[in-house]
Amino acid sequence: MTLRYLLDTDTASFAIRGVGRVKDSILSHTPAEVAISALTEAELWFGVKKLGSRRLQRSVEAFLGGMQVLPFDRVAARDFGDVQALLAARGRPIGAVDAMLAAHARSRVLTFVTHNRRHFDRVPRLKVEDWV
Repeated sequence: MTLRYLLDTDTASFAIRGVGRVKDSILSHTPAEVAISALTEAELWFGVKKLGSRRLQRSVEAFLGGMQVLPFDRVAARDFGDVQALLAARGRPIGAVDAMLAAHARSRVLTFVTHNRRHFDRVPRLKVEDWV
């Protein structure tokens, strides 16, 4: 199997916390099909440090132990410029990290899995699914 899905931080968080059907959806795919961005890993670690929870730290470590983490590369960086400029020109920008995540999925031609359809449905050429 080949890589097909990039999980948003909210989706990774839902999986870690057991919210909705996210964990089951992840497990219904092979590990080769699902990944997170290094940006999502950074956001997860921020949450751990912000909350100072050892239990959350263990849960994040367990989640990351079985997950592919894709580096944010130069192709994704260039696509970020396109995404952010287009959304700004339309007067409907999204946060920089969200735009980077969208660009990362777009640049790899991956389906972006998020519960935040309000932001990501406005990104052209981004395939979006919600597993919650």
